Amino acid sequence: MTPELSAQLSPADPRLAELYAGSCKACHTVKDSLAPLTGDRSAWDARWAQGEAALLSASIQGKNGMPAGGQCFTCTPEDLKRLIRFMAGREDEQ
Repeated sequence: MTPELSAQLSPADPRLAELYAGSCKACHTVKDSLAPLTGDRSAWDARWAQGEAALLSASIQGKNGMPAGGQCFTCTPEDLKRLIRFMAGREDEQ
């Protein structure tokens, strides 16, 4: 996955796409940010293996360079969960 391909991805749900564009996309499509690129399952595999609850907790609390809530001030925990699934390429997994 290249940053250019990653930048072309967007959630199908319009509300989620707006949340993604306003917060997550700024880092998750830039390789130098050290955030795993959106759609790059191999970059997300180790994180996904920690469990969805751990990913959600890290996104709510912030981790390393990521601010709390991914700087999405209107995101609910369910929004963050759906955004994580989208970015990790696992929207169809429950």
